[in-house]
Amino acid sequence: MIDFEIPEETRAIREKVREFVQKECIPAESQLEHREYEEVLWELRDKARAQGLWCPFIPVEHGGMGLKPLANALVQMELGESFLGALALNTQGPDDATMLTLLEHGTDEQKEKYLKPLLEGRKRICYSMTEKAAGADATGMQTTAVLEGDNWVLNGEKWFSSSASVADIAVVMAKTDPDAPRHQQFSTFIVELPNPGYQIVRDIPTMNPHTELGQKLGAGHAEVKIDNLVVPRENVLGGRGKGFEMGQHRLAYGRLRHGMHNVAMAQRALDLAAAHVTQRSTFGQRLADRQGVQWMMADCAAELYKARLMLLHIAYKAEKGMDLRQENSIAKVFLAHMVHQVVDTALQLHGALGYSHDTPLARWYTSVRSQRLVDGPDEVHRWRVGRNVIKAFEQHGTTASACGGELL
Repeated sequence: MIDFEIPEETRAIREKVREFVQKECIPAESQLEHREYEEVLWELRDKARAQGLWCPFIPVEHGGMGLKPLANALVQMELGESFLGALALNTQGPDDATMLTLLEHGTDEQKEKYLKPLLEGRKRICYSMTEKAAGADATGMQTTAVLEGDNWVLNGEKWFSSSASVADIAVVMAKTDPDAPRHQQFSTFIVELPNPGYQIVRDIPTMNPHTELGQKLGAGHAEVKIDNLVVPRENVLGGRGKGFEMGQHRLAYGRLRHGMHNVAMAQRALDLAAAHVTQRSTFGQRLADRQGVQWMMADCAAELYKARLMLLHIAYKAEKGMDLRQENSIAKVFLAHMVHQVVDTALQLHGALGYSHDTPLARWYTSVRSQRLVDGPDEVHRWRVGRNVIKAFEQHGTTASACGGELL
């Protein structure tokens, strides 16, 4: 028997989060037009904490809800319906994945000094790995770290350090051991900000329009100059030469979180489309009653169905401690295209209204294009997935194990 029953406790948590997002977070979005962001956010956070909704995936002993992968996936798929949802529960990216890294790899001292204020929502953190010289291939990064007495001195540059301009702490990856095997050359450093050695050159202009609110939300992606950045020896995170390994662990969760939020955004976009086509009439007939429109809605429904099944299967594998790298890469690519298709369809069904900024669809349309690039571009994931398909056939005489075949 294959059991898709969600435990009653998990179902109750999902419903509680769903109600919070629909009744508190989405209405609060419009309040930002006449109220300060910080005031709105902390009001939401006070309400969330009063309901026991805080840091969903963080263990209870560290102040979180202690949700396992399945429950967290279901919660994240609700939070993503509002751009204030994850922030309200202190589970926003890029902070969330970096908090997990600190939780798993930080020393007791590092957890007390750096993780604790993050978990309490008093500080934010960014992750500086990507460089112009090393995008899809992180092992090509050129930022160096040289040990001088009790300090490491870092020099180089970073590119697309998300939320750096609002961060109080940065986690920076640099090359410490150039003669070591390729994946053991890098270490990760915790840096308190502001710091004269960590210079934010600019927030890089992107196709997603930059706004003052977006800046406060942490939606910017910074270009950073690392100039004789002095970091105490005790601020190495996870041990020397472990930077790349930790980075991949962190990115694995980030890919899943993006996917969960993509499902939520797509669901809200389809709901907006359904509301519009049931109210709008052309040439004497509701849009909702036109077969072409129904086909468009059906295609979106199918994409969302596949997306949810992918995430639930990955959550299942995560709870069982199974290797989920193949499925994660498949889902990462699929979910990025899925959200684009659904948002694009919803925009099309709204006509000129969708193209305007009177609905959130135009903003979503430009923002979701990044999903095919962040945390590894489509092409790298497809290459790895395809390589694994070939390996599976060579080892087993069938490709099934690389295509979710163990489900059957």
